[in-house]
Amino acid sequence: MSRIHLTRRSLILGASAALATPTLVRAQEVRRNASSFVSQYWQDHFDSLGQGAIVADTVSRALHYWNADGSDYRIYPTSVPKTDELTKRGYTKIVRKKVGPDWTPTASMKERFPEFKYMPPGPDNPLGTHAMYLDWPAYLIHGTHDTRKIGRLSSDGCIGLYNHMIEELFAITPIGTQVRVI
Repeated sequence: MSRIHLTRRSLILGASAALATPTLVRAQEVRRNASSFVSQYWQDHFDSLGQGAIVADTVSRALHYWNADGSDYRIYPTSVPKTDELTKRGYTKIVRKKVGPDWTPTASMKERFPEFKYMPPGPDNPLGTHAMYLDWPAYLIHGTHDTRKIGRLSSDGCIGLYNHMIEELFAITPIGTQVRVI
């Protein structure tokens, strides 16, 4: 039978490792989340930048933005649709923008959630402070007051951003900007 010989040094090292483990796990989690943003190149999605371009990547839960001359490239974390059935993929464009949007649930939302009702602009509105409407009916890129939704499968089809990020994107994105949801 072998005996384990404990020294003060091995106890201190063991305790330090045990205390550091949660920090190491969190660091790996942050690294994994940060690396989940897959770099995108506008040339892989569009023939030209036109007035600008947006790629909403539902897998990595990131929105990529390029301005008209390609000198400004930004990435924003997003919320994405809960299921593939709610996710529309393909090419579209920004057709309208609104500060302080109001929200009306779609017919399919009312079927699933009869308690959903129209909401005027304000802190309880699920569209947040700004919305950019796509030429697909009922699909938007918008803000959210519920910051827990960002980075998650949480929407009924829209792409959601933190309110301060949609405000920034809203200011630099002209109507007519091409959008691809992948």
